[in-house]
Formats: sequence, structure tokens, C-alpha cells
Amino acid sequence: MSADLPGIDDLDTYSYELPEELIAKEPPEQRDGARLLVLNRAEQTIEHRTIRDLPGLLRSGDRLVLNDTRVVPARIIGYRTSTDGKWEGLFLRRGEGRDWHFISQTRGRLLPGETVTLTSIHDPDSTPPLEVKLVERDDEGVWRAEPESDVDAFELLQKYGTVPLPPYMQRKVAADSDWERYQTTFAATPGSVAAPTAGLHFTPELLAECGERGIDHSRVTLHVGIGTFRPISVGQLSQHDMHSEWCELSEGTAQQLRQTKADGGRVVSVGTTSVRTLETASRSGATESWSGETNLFIRPPYEFQGIDCLLTNFHLPKSTLLVLVCALAGTEFMKEAYRIAVEHRYRFFSYGDAMLIL
Repeated sequence: MSADLPGIDDLDTYSYELPEELIAKEPPEQRDGARLLVLNRAEQTIEHRTIRDLPGLLRSGDRLVLNDTRVVPARIIGYRTSTDGKWEGLFLRRGEGRDWHFISQTRGRLLPGETVTLTSIHDPDSTPPLEVKLVERDDEGVWRAEPESDVDAFELLQKYGTVPLPPYMQRKVAADSDWERYQTTFAATPGSVAAPTAGLHFTPELLAECGERGIDHSRVTLHVGIGTFRPISVGQLSQHDMHSEWCELSEGTAQQLRQTKADGGRVVSVGTTSVRTLETASRSGATESWSGETNLFIRPPYEFQGIDCLLTNFHLPKSTLLVLVCALAGTEFMKEAYRIAVEHRYRFFSYGDAMLIL
């Protein structure tokens, strides 16, 4: 490779030009109404289809893997109790006991021991304010805090929080439609601050049609964390400190996946979150049960062990997710696919269209 061309470790390799108007700020009218760009790696072909074509694009014996995490209303607002200054935060996870972990922003510097007062975004008149005491802040800016309530954190977030939409949707307060559409129809385990967006395309009817064609599905859980919102800040991928996220793959699911492979079927990951879970659980070469934090950074060159195919949305330039799909499909092939997607006016990001990599 010429010295003046970026290599696979260079962040600039994973960039592309995206017209602003192609960013999807609203969901499609129907969940399964998205377009689907189909990449065949063996034949190096690219085809235009729709999500509703998915059952016919897969084979009997293939197995879909869905991430059943549930997005929590993690965006919270209020004020500094001592000054009445505006405050807002993003809930990240529950801690020990009543502890919350969140990042926040306000004018001035917050101090341990200080309290912030949350106000309900939906019903401030009839929902009493909630005080939260700041305990300590770590090196990454995450606060550990304790609310003055024994009620479960997720129940409190339902009262005080709202769905934390990505910044490119350009609205801080989720619309009524977002509460339904920025959640998969199979969401079950609360804990994410962002949706596993490839799963947003699925309806119960689409999954049923897959089942009728011999394409079953399994579930894993990965709670999408703050790393989703943080860009790569170094020029070389090898220098990037990958964020950790909690994930789980049960023994029952591991057995299903091993059997699928043994029978000649393909494991089709629905979304990059499922990829991260499956690859973490398959580092020994065979998929095993797994529960815990993963900081796996999938980047070229990478040998995939847990998945065979991937259904995914289109990702932001210079993101770890774009790097991941380049590792699977090949950087040049993926760049060509993104060029074609832009040329054919596909819709990008969370509420956008999708890509199937076979």
C-alpha cells in the first residue's frame, strides 16, 4: 500500500460523505417498511431489496439472533438544588443498593455531596420532584449518585425520564411515537440507553414468516451504553480504548447456536450488538454461555467465530460500528456499498434503512 494512502488501522479509512437530508429523523410509516441493501460477499454483488424480502433471502435452517434489551427512559432533567440552575443527565446503569450511575451537564462545577432535583418531563405538575445526592465522580465523568427514594431505578425513570434519542434526530424530548418505535417489539430486559436499531425493523408477523420458512430465532442481551455516543478520538484504531457493555448469552441459546452450525445452518446476527455478544461468547472457537462485561473491539483484520451473516443499519462515519462491518465485509466492498446507498438515497442511522451482509 502506498505510504500516502490510509491503512486499515487509520481512522480516516472509515469515513464517507453523507448528505444531511439522508439522515432519518423519523421512523418509516411501517416497522418493516425499510429498504434493504443486500451484500453477497462470495459473489461481490450488491442488490436492492426490502426488509419484507428477508425471509426469502435467508435459508431454511438459518437462525436469527435478536438482542432483547429494552431502552429505558434514561434522559433526565432538573436543576441544581442549591442554585436552581438548569441540569440534565443521562442515566447509564444501576449500581449497588440504590445507586445510580449517570453523566450530566450544568453550568459550573458539580461537587460530591451536592444534590440535584429531578422534575418529570411528562407530568411536572402532578409528579413531585425527586432529589438525588451526588456521591462521587470517576475519571470518565460518570457520577455515582443516590436518589432519595427506595423505588426501583427503572420505575423512577418511567416517571421522570424520557427516551434518549441520538443527537442527529434533533429533538431532546422524545415524541409519543418514539416511545413505541425506538423500542423493538421483542424488548424484554431493561438496561439500554440506545436501541439495538437493526431489531427495530421486525414485526411479530415478519418473525412468524421467518419461522414458517424454517428460520428460527434466539435471543441474547446486550445493554447499549454510553460508548455508543462517544466517537473515536484517536487517529489509529489500535490506540482506541473500547468501551465496555454488559451482555449475556444463556446456555440454552448457546446450545441452539451450536446445533445450527452443526446442521449446516448460518447464524444471522440482527445488529452489531448481537455480533459483539456472539463474538465475545465464541472466542474459544465454539459458542459458550456468557454473562458479564465485554470490551471487544472488532476491527480489521478479524476472524469471526460466532456469526455468519449480519443484518444492520447504516452507521456513522468513523464509528466503531462502521469499523465492525468493514471487518466482516471487507473495507473496499463496504465503501462501495455505502457509496451506492448514498447514490440511491437510502435513509441512514437509527430510524433508517438496513443492510444484509451474506
